[in-house]
Parts: sequence; C-alpha cells; structure tokens
Amino acid sequence: MLGLIAGHFVLAACAGVFTRWWGRRAFLVLALAPAATAVWAALEWNAVAGGRVREQTWRWAPALDLEIALRLDALSLLLTVLAGGVGALVLIYCAGYFRDDEPGLGGFAGTLTAFAGAMLGLVLADDLMLLYVFWELTTVLSFLLIGHSAGRKANRRSALQALIVTTAGGLAMLVGLLLLGHAAGTDRLSVLVAHPPPAGPAVRTGIVLVLAGALSKSAIWPFSLWLPGAMAAPTPVSAYLHAAAMVKAGVYLVARLAPAFAAVAPFKALTVGLGIATMLLGGWRSLREYDLKRILAYGTVSQLGFLTALVGTGTRDAALAGITLLLAHALFKAALFLVVGAVDQAAGTRDIRRLSGQARALPLLCAFATLAAASMTGLPPFLTFAAKEAAFAALAPLPLTLVVAGSALTVAYTLRFWWGAFGPGERAAEAVRPGGSGPQAPGAAAAAAADGAAPPTGRPAAKNEFARVGGWEKTAPVGALALAGLVLGPYVGRLEPLLARYAGTVQEGTEAPYHLALWHGWSTPLALSIAAWAAGAALFAASTPLIRLARKTALPTAEAAFARTVRGTEWFALQLTGTVQRGSLAVYLTTALLVFTGAESYALAHDTPWHTPGGTPRLADDAAQAAVALAVMAAALLCVTARLRMKAVVLAGTTGYGTGVLFVLQGAPDLALTQFTVETASIVVFVLVLRRLPSRFPRTAPRRRRVNYAVGAAAGALVAVLTYLTAAARQAADARDALVEATEHDGVKNVVATILVDLRAWDTMGESAVLAVAAVGVTSLLFLRRRAGALPRAGDGDEPGTVWRAGPREAAGPESLAPERTWLAAGGTLAEERRSVVFEVLARLTFHPILVLSLYLLFCAENLPGGGFTAGLVAGLALVVRYLAGGRYELAAAAPLDAGFLLGAGMVVSVGTGLGGLLFGGAVLDAGTYHTHLPVFGKIHLASPVLFDFGVYLLVLGVVLDVLRGLGAKIDQQIEREQGRTGPEGGEAA
Repeated sequence: MLGLIAGHFVLAACAGVFTRWWGRRAFLVLALAPAATAVWAALEWNAVAGGRVREQTWRWAPALDLEIALRLDALSLLLTVLAGGVGALVLIYCAGYFRDDEPGLGGFAGTLTAFAGAMLGLVLADDLMLLYVFWELTTVLSFLLIGHSAGRKANRRSALQALIVTTAGGLAMLVGLLLLGHAAGTDRLSVLVAHPPPAGPAVRTGIVLVLAGALSKSAIWPFSLWLPGAMAAPTPVSAYLHAAAMVKAGVYLVARLAPAFAAVAPFKALTVGLGIATMLLGGWRSLREYDLKRILAYGTVSQLGFLTALVGTGTRDAALAGITLLLAHALFKAALFLVVGAVDQAAGTRDIRRLSGQARALPLLCAFATLAAASMTGLPPFLTFAAKEAAFAALAPLPLTLVVAGSALTVAYTLRFWWGAFGPGERAAEAVRPGGSGPQAPGAAAAAAADGAAPPTGRPAAKNEFARVGGWEKTAPVGALALAGLVLGPYVGRLEPLLARYAGTVQEGTEAPYHLALWHGWSTPLALSIAAWAAGAALFAASTPLIRLARKTALPTAEAAFARTVRGTEWFALQLTGTVQRGSLAVYLTTALLVFTGAESYALAHDTPWHTPGGTPRLADDAAQAAVALAVMAAALLCVTARLRMKAVVLAGTTGYGTGVLFVLQGAPDLALTQFTVETASIVVFVLVLRRLPSRFPRTAPRRRRVNYAVGAAAGALVAVLTYLTAAARQAADARDALVEATEHDGVKNVVATILVDLRAWDTMGESAVLAVAAVGVTSLLFLRRRAGALPRAGDGDEPGTVWRAGPREAAGPESLAPERTWLAAGGTLAEERRSVVFEVLARLTFHPILVLSLYLLFCAENLPGGGFTAGLVAGLALVVRYLAGGRYELAAAAPLDAGFLLGAGMVVSVGTGLGGLLFGGAVLDAGTYHTHLPVFGKIHLASPVLFDFGVYLLVLGVVLDVLRGLGAKIDQQIEREQGRTGPEGGEAA
C-alpha cells in the first residue's frame, strides 16, 4: 500500500520531464500509477469481501512513537477502486483534452497525479494524524489544480475560495480528531471506531468539529459555495476531484465514523438535516443555471447532500444504500463532466442557450451521455436504480418525503442538462442583461470563460462552428464510466458482499436486512421512484416559469456573500495594520521588550523562584574573564551613546568578539569559533546596509531617549536576573560525562559537533529549515517582485582570466573596452576610486586557502573544533572577500551557482541523510558509519552525521550568498542606476 502511494508521487515528480519528452501523451504514462492501484484493489476485492483486513505499519520515528499506519477494509477498498480507476481514466482523457503547448502542462500533470496519490493515502490512512496530513494535502493540490490558469482572475478567485473554506474546515477537523483520540486513548482510526469513548462534552465537541471538516470537504450547506466556483478548473479536474474523489472524502469520513458515533448527538441531526437541505437547495439551484458545468456542479452538491444523509443515518440499510449510491454517483457524474469538456471543445461554449445539434455532431458522445444521464436519474437497469430503491426502503417517513422531492429535482436538472447539451436548443433562451444581471450568475460566465467556453450571448451558434471530437483518449474514458453504471446494475448482487461487509458494521443484529437487487417486485420504493420520475419530468416541462420564479425570489448568492466577507476582512486588516504598524522599528522593539519584561516580571513575582538549591553561581572563574566581561560592558555602554552608525557597528561587534573571547577562556573553542565567524559576517551585513543609510543616527526627543534608556535597562536587568536564577537553580548532575561517553562510544571526540549533528539532529534540522525560510523571506522582500536569477557576469564568453576594463567614472559597453589581465576575474569592472590593488592581491591569495580551511573545519569536526555551520560561514567569508575586492561581477565569478540552488541542495542533503536512517531499517536521522581501508590513505571512517553536516554547510553558504546578492549586489545596481552608470554588458546596469 505504501509503495502504491509512493509510486504516485514518484511519477508526479517526473511529470515535468515526461511532458517535455512526450507532450500530452505523458498522461498515458502517468495513468499507470492509479491504474495499478485499481488493479491491486480489484485483486483484493474477494478477500476483503470475505472479511480479510490488510494492514501495513511503518514506524518511521520509534523514539517518538510515530508511525505510518495503513488499513484496507471494505469501505477503504471501495474508495480505492474509485480513486484509482476513475483517476486512471481521467488521466487518459487528459491526453486527448490538452494540447502539447498547453502552458504549465508538466506542473498540472504532476499535481493531478500527486492528488491521486494523496487521495489514496487519505482513504487508506489508519492514523489520525496521517489522515489529516493527506486530507490537507488534497486541499492544497486542489487549490493548485483549480488555479491552473493563474492568469485568469476567475481561477485565482475560485481557487482561493475553495482553499479558505476547506482549510478552515480541516483545521476544525484537526482539533476534533485530537479530542476524540485523546478521549479514546488512541491515534488509530480503526481502534477509535471499534472502541469509541463514552459520550461526553469533549466527545460531542470533537464530533461537531470533525463534521465541520467533513461537511466542508463535501460541499454540504453552508459550505457548498466553493464547489460551483471550482468549475473554473479544467474539466478533467472537475471530473476527478469534484465528482469522484475529493468531494467524496467528507462522505467517506462520515461513513467511517457513523458505526461509532451515529447514536451520539448531534451526529445524526447534523448529517441528515444538513444533507437533505443541501440536496434540495442544490437541486433547485441547478434548475437556474445555463452553464453545463454549473448545472452538474449544483447537481453534485445535491447528490453529496443525499449521500451524507444516507451514510449519517446510522442504520445498516441506509449505509448499504449510501455506499452503493456513492459508487454509482462517481461513475455517472465523472462521465458527464468529461462529456461537458468534449462538448465545450467541439462547440466552443457550454451555454445551453447557444448549443444545438450536438447529438448529430457527436453521436457516440451523445450515446454515452444518455447512458450516464439515465443513471443519474435512477432508471433501471442502472446501478443507481438499485441504490435509490435501497435508500427509499431505509429512510423514515419525513426524510423519505424530502428525499423523494430531491430525486424529482435530480430528474428535472438531468433532463435540462441533456436537452441543453444534445437537444435542439434551450427553449427558454434569454439574453443576459448588461452587467451580468441575467439568469446566469456573474460567476457562471467567468467560470465558463475560464475553461474555454464562450460567454452567453443569447444567440444560437451556427452549425458550422461545431467540430467533431476525435481521439480515443476522450471517448474511451467516457464510455467506460457510462457503461460501468449500466453493467453493474444487473450484477449488483455480486457487489453486495463487499458493500454489506461495511454496512454490517453500522448496525449489528438487523432482523431483516435489505438485499440489493434490481427487482423487488411492486413495492413502495418502486412507486416512489415512479413518482419522482414523473414529478421531475413535470418540473422540466415547466422550467421556463420556474426559472422566472427563481430569479424573482433568489436571495444573494453564497459566492457574493463570500466575496463581501473577503473584502470586509481585507478592509479591516488594512485598518488594523495601518493603526499598529507605523513603520518605526524603535516602536516595534519597544513594544516587544515591554511585553516580554512585563510578562516575565509578573511570572517572577507570582512564582517567586528565589530559592536556589543549586547554590550561588560564581560571577567569574578568574581575573581574565572578569576583565573581558568589563570590557564588553564598556563597549556596550559606548555603543548606546554613539552618534555615528559606523561607530555603533564597531562597538557592537566588539561586544560579540568579547563574548567569543569569554568562550575561549571557558574552554569552548567550538562556540568561540562560531561566535567569531558569526560576528564577522554580521559586521559585513551591517556595513553593507549602512551604504543606504545616513552616517549619523537621527536625533530623538529627550523624552523619547529617556523612555528608550528605561526600557533597555529594564530588559537587560531582567535577562541578567533570569540568567543568574537559571544558573543558581541547577540541581541535576552535570551532563558532560554522559555526553563524552556517548561520543567516545562512536569513536569521536568533539562533543559539541556530535550533539548538533547526531544526538540533537532534530533540533539542527528544524533550525536549518528556519534559517532557509528566513533567508528566502528577507531577500524576497529586497527583490520585491521576484527573486533574481544568476548574477550577470563580466566577460562571459572570453578567455579565462580576461575581463572588461572600466573607466574611472563609468563602465562603457564591451565594444569600447579592451581585455586586460587582472588579479581578479572581474576586478577591472570597478571604478578606479573603488579599487585597491593590495586588496585584490590579498583576495586572490587568500580566497582558495579560506575555502580549503572551510572544508577542513567541516570534515575535522568529529574530533576537532569545527562543524558545518562554522565551515559554511568561513566559506561565505571567502565570498565576502572576493565581493569587497572586486564588486558584484566578481561575486558572480566567484559563486557561479545560484543561492537558491545552494539552499535547496543543503536541505535536500540534510533531509536525505535523515531519511537514509529510515530506509536502512532504523529511525529518521539514525546515524550510520562505514569503515574501510584504502591502499594509500589507510583506514577510512565515514559517518552519516558528516554528510548531514555537509547539508548544513551548503545551506549556510547559500544564506551568505543570498545576503551578499541582496544587500550587496542589489544595492550596487541601485547605486549604479542612481549615478547613471552603465554596466560592462552595455546599456544601463540591470
């Protein structure tokens, strides 16, 4: 099972390459993953129907009791068949739907394939947190798929709307899962359902929160607004996500929890009440639409409400009807969405007021659409007929009456869909009023335009506009889905063992359980079915006055209410931000320090941790430490009174270097080395920033200055007190002996480095990720619009060591420059007043030794001071030297790789090393060693923490390079533009 899920994501990662090689035909290769899933599920069908449950567990972090738990039972098998089978057919359909030159085709293909894998993981997950991870992964991937055509406003708006609604529900579901899991004392979904916790306030709250997530995912009222808007997505997305897969996730979760919680209030009231209300509202709204996809979208909302009501009823027969209808609905609704895509591409529109003659132009597609539409209305001998018969037999009188009314609406909008797509044309055609106030909602026209349909004009299209849809990739998936609903109807009895296997878990001991069949004789359910068909046909015949009535009585749409809510939220956010974010760093820092000081002072006064069982700590070990500490304090005081920015930077750096000296005196060379390199890099950053700032600090009012002094003194005093109390509160024995023993066991001597990359590697991994995110965020703000690519290089294409010589005031184009041999690759690009030959020579002589030193610090860290962080900073300082000596073109020559590449490579190496421990049978970040003997080098000791440290090295080097590009090269470009200078490429400096 885990291999099938991973296979989807592996193929998704290769989708970009496949589409470059084979174009749209790459979808046929990508379809192999869901097809293999469907075949595997089919092979497991009989065994699972017989009661077998397949489980797979992978403990990926045993120390933290974290595991990947998958489980295949009757319910998850049915959803697996749908996710795999329909997913494979939709991917095949994509091969005929898209063009080879479709923008972003590789990304779309990969995202759709990854979604199939995420959906498979969702239905197989038996761990509550794993379920939530896949749940949110489907949400994110759905957002990307809906917003595939990001240049269209309708797509962006619809994608954001779907993301907000489903993510909000998902967060509520997360809290609910945690409450239920805590109450049951388990994180296994199967155990939670088999042994539910006693009903109580926490359990009831958890049920409501979980249902909020499930109902929002399945577009149940009041969360149904996002699904019709999602029709802006390409048609294959609508067919898969919004008919067969993602929207079924909520129904699946309700069905999964019903055996345990259907009898617990308010589970049944919410699922049945909101489900039936959604069925009626969605069906009624579908009658008002003129866009084929939106007719199906509101019909899908209606059917999802019906499914939710059935599986949430909490009886065996209703559950049997629910999951049977779930299977039938996925087949006919996916087929109809694919039909819409083919009609849209053939006719150039989805507006039923402009369509006519499609039955003659597309006879085979019309035949398949007729089969799917007949299945949607529940006609015999289709599978839907058997499911609705079971539903009518299982429901109580009141919900049964409402469901029959909803079924009549289903027949009405199905007839309207088929007649509009393949009939002679919409009989009640109306022109859309100016401003989008016609019978079709404004969002419908936008959604139609987003997927290639022409906006409604009220004029029938000429017959010659319509082209025949060709290619087996389009017709075969539609035919397979439509025929499946027809074939499975007569053979519904063969499906019952699996379906009844799940239904039997909902209510045990039913005296006369219902059995699926096409014919139960003349009965009340059959009479109700006939009544629903007749009423639906009558509603379709009276559609014109009904549409007019609906227009007159229509309330504001949910889409409009959502848009107003978003606009109001944005306005409030702007007002609040404008009030509290005044642009003053001093105000922000003062606020933060005041809150910190007040909160910690209150904690100290309230808890009174004045007893120090650890004894009184020494203020200094010797006179040298005291002298250095006094010097650091003196530099800090002088920094406070400094008026020149550069003076303040130097004094602040002095405090940092003094702290490093204290580490040396204390016998901590690793910390001292790190402190010195960090301080040096920080001073460089400060100096680079100072180029765009005045030389002096601005004058502040005496009152403001006194406030600053008071806040700073209070915060400093608090930190000093906390430090003293922390040192004085030590009770446990020193951990150094245990750490030394642990490192000696692995044959290494550097305790600090071993802690960072082995014993506490999780901390280092998290800190590395934070560092990468911070670097990307800060430099992205500097680049404003986008992150810059590789820096421009001087003399590209020339012989090595040859650059263009710049004049004293401006650098002319290359046609006016003569090549000259220089100490640095691009040193000649600097203006004469900025050049220093001595500095260039020193940079040339020291660059490579500094890099070698960085590698030495990296690889010697097991037994000597060093490590990836320090080594990366040292390598970064080598780049700093080259940049300061030769300018931004010299930086490009010294670092030909992009900073983003180094950041990504560092994270990949670190994460890959961590996963290596998992792959070799251990846990994540488990250390591994390899010993060998080479003829020349002798004994060789290789350890995975060194490779992990190499990832940190690359990441830190990428951070330094990113800072140099943002605060160095980027500012250089701004200065050149302000001075009107041109770069060596010719023209204005870019």
